[in-house]
Amino acid sequence: MAKILSPFKSLPLERRQWLVLEALAKHKGAKALYAQRIAAKGGGFRAATLVTWPADKVGKEALRLGALTPQDELELLQLLYVDLEPQYQITFLDAMGIGHENGVLPEDLEVPYASAEAVQQGAAAVLTSHGDQGRHYLRTLVVYNLPAWPGLDTIVPAEG
Repeated sequence: MAKILSPFKSLPLERRQWLVLEALAKHKGAKALYAQRIAAKGGGFRAATLVTWPADKVGKEALRLGALTPQDELELLQLLYVDLEPQYQITFLDAMGIGHENGVLPEDLEVPYASAEAVQQGAAAVLTSHGDQGRHYLRTLVVYNLPAWPGLDTIVPAEG
C-alpha cells in the first residue's frame, strides 16, 4: 500500500508558506509553538531566540525542517477551509442541504452528517464549482473525517 501524502504536504510550498503565515498572524501563541518545534529539531537555535525572528522566517524554517506535527497540519487545514476559504465547505454543505453558518457546522450535528447519496451530490457540486482546489478540500475530508461523510472515498481517494 502506498504511503498517503498528507493533504497539507500536498499543497504547493507557496500555499503552505502563506497558510503558516496566516496562522502566525491569527493565533497569538503560534509563533512560540512553532519556535519550540524548530528548536526541538536541533540545529543550535533556542526557542527564545527563534521567537525574536520575523514571523515569515519562523514559518519558512518550520516548513523547511518539517517541524510541524500532524496535529499542526490538521489545524492549518481547518484554518484554510473553515476560516480563510470557506467557499468549498459552503458549496458542499449547501448541495447536501445541511444547515450551517458561513460553512461552520452546528455543534449538535451527529456523525454521519449526511447520507452517501447526499455526499455524492455535495462532492459533485464541489468538483464542478471548484475544480482541483475543491478536490483537495474533499480529499482532506476523506483523510481526516471520512466517518462523517460516507462514500466520499469512492469519489475522491485518500491518495489524491
